[in-house]
Amino acid sequence: MALGRLKATYTTGARRLASRSIAGLTRTRVTPNALTAAGVVLCAVGSVLVYFEYRHELVFFWAGAALFVLGSILDILDGALARAGGKATPFGAFVDSTTDRISEAFMLGAIALVLTRDGSELGVGLTVAAIAGSFLVSYARARAEALGLRGDVGIGSRAERVVVITAGLVLAPWGVLPWAIGVLAATAWFTVLQRILHVRRELRSAA
Repeated sequence: MALGRLKATYTTGARRLASRSIAGLTRTRVTPNALTAAGVVLCAVGSVLVYFEYRHELVFFWAGAALFVLGSILDILDGALARAGGKATPFGAFVDSTTDRISEAFMLGAIALVLTRDGSELGVGLTVAAIAGSFLVSYARARAEALGLRGDVGIGSRAERVVVITAGLVLAPWGVLPWAIGVLAATAWFTVLQRILHVRRELRSAA
């Protein structure tokens, strides 16, 4: 219940922020595709900065986290802008969803390289599990929606994953990163299980 209330609180806040931002963007020449491309580029640059954390942990981890958050916000705004401007298309939604996975994979890949350099085999293993879990969360949603069912159930959607990854990066200089990735992996796989059980329950009810 507590997790559900927390998720509802920041989801509502994010939607309000997006609504205010979109109101201004619709009056400009900025396109949804431009936001999508900018979001991916920012996340990619952020992951490169994270890789170079050995030069100065605080600076590179925090700069990488900031770009990752900004890129993730743009990944949210592109779909909202497309809907507000009447430019939403099935292909656009497909590209938006695909680029979200790319952005996340960039950052988790950089984190895996950092943990490899630190000699943390457990951390690397957890990162691999987190990557697989986060991809399966999205796949489970897509398959559920292909069956005509709601697929966005569970505690570990993209918004939550962005929060956990960002928190891990910000606190990485103090050794928190492997723990954050462990939380990310656990919540991702738990969400996959939640969605499987949800689809099973809904299909049984329909039958």
